Amino acid sequence: MNDQSNAPKFGKAVHATPESAPEVPGRRAFFSYRDLGVTEATGGKMRAQLTTADKGMTESTGWHYHECEAQFVYCTSGWVDLEFETGESVRVQAGESIFIPGGLKHNELRTSDDFQILEVSVPADMGTVPCEDPRG
Repeated sequence: MNDQSNAPKFGKAVHATPESAPEVPGRRAFFSYRDLGVTEATGGKMRAQLTTADKGMTESTGWHYHECEAQFVYCTSGWVDLEFETGESVRVQAGESIFIPGGLKHNELRTSDDFQILEVSVPADMGTVPCEDPRG
């Protein structure tokens, strides 16, 4: 009897290396992005990419939100300053993470020159929508 109870339910296994993860276009011209193969492996249910600052960001991205279920960010080096519609401001540094629910308005204020994050979104196709400062 063929037991399917342990069959993969979310996609296929994928292994990314620095050599195999291609650079891909991204949301911001001042960052470079590497695709870790998760979008294809999950049929678009999830995306994982490595985002690296080409140079520290000194001007904010402007207020925006993402059309997705959720975004998870783990900072591998450097830092990023963020502010949220809730009034909270946070600096996410190397070794720290942040979970951002889809639709939460936020603004990226600045990054260090050595800024790099692992970013995961559900689903893979995550739209960015500019918006007014929600705090007035």
